[in-house]
Amino acid sequence: MIHIRRGIVRAVTASRPGAQELEVEVDGAEARAVSYPDLGGEVRQGDRVLLNATAVDLGLGTGGVHFVIAVEGRETSAEPVPGHVMKGRYTPMQTAVRSVEETDPELLDASDGLRETPVVCAPLHSMLAPIAAGAKRAADAKVVYLMTDGAALPGGFSRLVAELRDAGLLDGWITCGQAFGGEREAVTVWSGLLAAKELLGAEVIVVADGPGNLGTETTWGVSALASGHALMAASTLHGRPIPALRVSFADERERHRGVSHHSLTILGDVCKVGVDLPVPALADETQRRTIWDALRSRRLEETHHLVEVDGQPAVEELRTRGIEVRSMGRGIDDDPAFFLAAGAAGVLAGRLAAENRRWRET
Repeated sequence: MIHIRRGIVRAVTASRPGAQELEVEVDGAEARAVSYPDLGGEVRQGDRVLLNATAVDLGLGTGGVHFVIAVEGRETSAEPVPGHVMKGRYTPMQTAVRSVEETDPELLDASDGLRETPVVCAPLHSMLAPIAAGAKRAADAKVVYLMTDGAALPGGFSRLVAELRDAGLLDGWITCGQAFGGEREAVTVWSGLLAAKELLGAEVIVVADGPGNLGTETTWGVSALASGHALMAASTLHGRPIPALRVSFADERERHRGVSHHSLTILGDVCKVGVDLPVPALADETQRRTIWDALRSRRLEETHHLVEVDGQPAVEELRTRGIEVRSMGRGIDDDPAFFLAAGAAGVLAGRLAAENRRWRET
């Protein structure tokens, strides 16, 4: 059931492509809300709005704000819709987009695939920053983000993407599946990967959900497992699939300490193709041994190519560009292994991109 409330917009506190952050008054109290102009039009101070309050009532984290359903007494524009592909299908807020399958079908069908383009697949949205930074530091590669639909569906919900675009760490982004709001739209991960290469000229592609992954305490009930499918899609399209390991020595949950059980499940049970697996080089020998022991306990070296990579260049690039990213409330200094692991995937992808560039030039 959706919990619906009425509110008054007291201020528009922030705006970015695809989203407005608001201060609203609900039942006499101040609260935060998010509005998506692509769905309901621009919201202005003083507007009376209909809000979805379900996440706030549940006390959720990433998505724990009100969401604007509509501005009361205002109809949206009757302008022609941009395309015929519906996202958020069969919900009251379904929206029409113009997808790459509509704009460039011949180019996508004629493509001979990714041509060894490295594709980094990450289980968490926050990993996008160190991965992109690592690829930039290693090769100044052109990095394109493909946002999947296992978490936030509106692309505008991500503050991180806008920040990385402004900082020059991302060179383009595409939303696929039911996700919408990217600079390009795709129906599937497969067509999104091809569009990243053929339309945006990606040298490195990063595939990850938007913010707010859904996880449970069960093995199979977690949206991050879809990154295993993305690794196989990259392989099918003749790319170089690279998983970003989820590593932490600050997480209090035992299942996420060292190598997260999600990463072990993805690489051991979901992904059925061999991949280049970057393992972060850590100065702490105990932590380093813990990671290698976890990977070997699942005999991952029998399927995948494990290579130790220093992720420190990615961390340095983030600091140079003034990007302060957090994951689970923790920053680089709080949980360095997490960022070094994601950064290692970006550094490896950048090196492979540099090899591809040299090969083409030769």
